[in-house]
Amino acid sequence: MSPSIRLAILASHPVQYYAPMFRELAKRVDLHVFYAHSATPEQQAAAGFGRAFEWDIPLTEGYSFSFLNNISKRPGTDWFGGCDTPEIYDLLKGGHFTVVLTLGWHLKSMIQGVFAAKRLGLPILVRGDSQLSTPRSLMKRWVKALAYPILLRAFDAALYVGKNNYNYWRAYGFPTDRLFHSPHCVETERFARSATLEARSALRKRLNINPASFVVLFAGKLLPFKRPLDVVRAVAMVRAEGLDCRVMVAGSGPLEAELIQEAKATEVPLDLLGFQNQSEMPAAYAAADLLVLPSTGRETWGLVANEALASGLPIAVSDQVGCAPDLATNSLAGRTFEMGQVASLADVIIRSSEDAKSTDDIQKLSDQYSISAALDGIVSSIAFVSKTSRKMVGH
Repeated sequence: MSPSIRLAILASHPVQYYAPMFRELAKRVDLHVFYAHSATPEQQAAAGFGRAFEWDIPLTEGYSFSFLNNISKRPGTDWFGGCDTPEIYDLLKGGHFTVVLTLGWHLKSMIQGVFAAKRLGLPILVRGDSQLSTPRSLMKRWVKALAYPILLRAFDAALYVGKNNYNYWRAYGFPTDRLFHSPHCVETERFARSATLEARSALRKRLNINPASFVVLFAGKLLPFKRPLDVVRAVAMVRAEGLDCRVMVAGSGPLEAELIQEAKATEVPLDLLGFQNQSEMPAAYAAADLLVLPSTGRETWGLVANEALASGLPIAVSDQVGCAPDLATNSLAGRTFEMGQVASLADVIIRSSEDAKSTDDIQKLSDQYSISAALDGIVSSIAFVSKTSRKMVGH
């Protein structure tokens, strides 16, 4: 990569999944990340985590960053106007940037960044995980069908994270030669290193779990669209078939009381770990035998599936989860079930319990979604737009 390339990334706020990417990307390009919002521990709780907290692995170390001056009257990342940062034009101009990458366009701050880049003549990239199956009103679908084929051309290149995201871009007529694969990723090496047999034994011993029990893990916020109650109900059906099976939950949220009530009513053993910070999650994956993610189409990817695979844990995801066509097509590593159909999920759990886990298949799949693979796509897109930009200037 040319030393003259200086990349600006426009992000909503520090996120545990992006920080490792930024640290590694900073080793490849001259990088600066602009954050539109700094979430407080209380806002983390309000976002569905269930309690106020700080991440236990730093999110802003190892790369250059700054927080933009957010002048929104109600700051936050939960609505379009929650991030309003008009200073981005001056910062991009004064920072001598040559390429801009925005992580979506769902916030006013990001749209401001797109317009600023266009005014300055800077190539602009975009990376996100939008997909066509995300629930939308008929009116919104109609408006997007008319407007997006034109509006999305504002981006000089797009980075798609998986098959559903690729189909999204193609559905709106975005050119294939301007699409670059940058898969959703996690720190695969950290999870693989920490999800050990010792960690499995220690957590199961602490929870008094029989070594022979088949443990189904739900990891994430306990929110309605993630459908955690489906896991308990499916395990109840599995137990009725004679399988020693139980549910482990790594997460917290509004549905916790209802989840406990459902487990008691169906006599399903339930191990509630509560919110688990970054360094605690590998042990949860190690202690489980199957990760289940039963979400609706609002789950545009599901990075807990990446984490599970990196930890050597097979996955089962609903057919509406964004990562399904990418991570759940090899039955030795991942399976799908019909969203909302508890019997379908129960059948998948039973079949997973009967199959010997294929460590090789899981690792091969996980390796395809490494940080390195994601960065290769970003670097390739930067090279493409830089070359295209130079041609236009020369012309």
